[in-house]
Amino acid sequence: MDWELRYAAHPADAKNYDTERIRKDFLVEELFKSGKVKMVYTMYDRLIVGGAMPTTAGSKLEPFEELKAEYFLQRRELGIINVGGPAIIKADGQEYKLGYKEALYLGSGNKEVLLASEADAKPAKLYMNSAPAHKQFPNKKVTLADAEVVVLGSLETSNHRQINKLLVNSVVETCQLQMGMTELKTGSVWNTMPPHTHNRRMEAYFYFEVPDEQVVCHFMGQPTETRHIWMKNEQAVISPSWSIHSAAGTANYTFIWGMGGENLDYGDMDTRKPQDLR
Repeated sequence: MDWELRYAAHPADAKNYDTERIRKDFLVEELFKSGKVKMVYTMYDRLIVGGAMPTTAGSKLEPFEELKAEYFLQRRELGIINVGGPAIIKADGQEYKLGYKEALYLGSGNKEVLLASEADAKPAKLYMNSAPAHKQFPNKKVTLADAEVVVLGSLETSNHRQINKLLVNSVVETCQLQMGMTELKTGSVWNTMPPHTHNRRMEAYFYFEVPDEQVVCHFMGQPTETRHIWMKNEQAVISPSWSIHSAAGTANYTFIWGMGGENLDYGDMDTRKPQDLR
């Protein structure tokens, strides 16, 4: 396991960051290495952003120093979405198979979690978010067929998109973690537009299905003090509760959103008008 710690920033300080500092504090550039589990422990609601590209031999999910735990899910819950080849996940002996864009919720109390690929020639890529949990809920696999689906935007405003709510309280019981996946339609490039903030929750975005030689420009910061981060395929970004989280790509793409914080109300957001952004 490889892990790192990211501290939280005050918005008054963050507005003075240069490009290098913004990328260092908020961008997660490389999540998938063969046989490795990568974890970024953030001080924003103590959410963990992670990735694993296991071999057929498997990689065990281990606790690290900052958790001070006997096992990874001792006081945490975990959401996994597969963006690679077929995966096999074992949690305390129970086996789950995850195909492309399928999700798995693992509740607190699972002592042994093993991540593996069905074939080394086509390894799984497991994107993960983990949040502290005060109660144990059952493990549950969620497919796109199980998702709560919302279609928003239009081609005229370049933001026609399908939101697949996967690990949300209308689909699976969780303590605070929520995850889902938004797919942009061909010809649309804007996500989460109009943008919003929600002081009750922080968020993380993971961009994938970004075509070769194309990029995504992620916008963050307070609505009247915005900044941007240029991102490549299969990279993640941490979004503080005081920050907007929106992006435009040079082609359409897909992204996974994950949240942790005060409540489980997906609609809890403070929308900002595009013309008020600065």
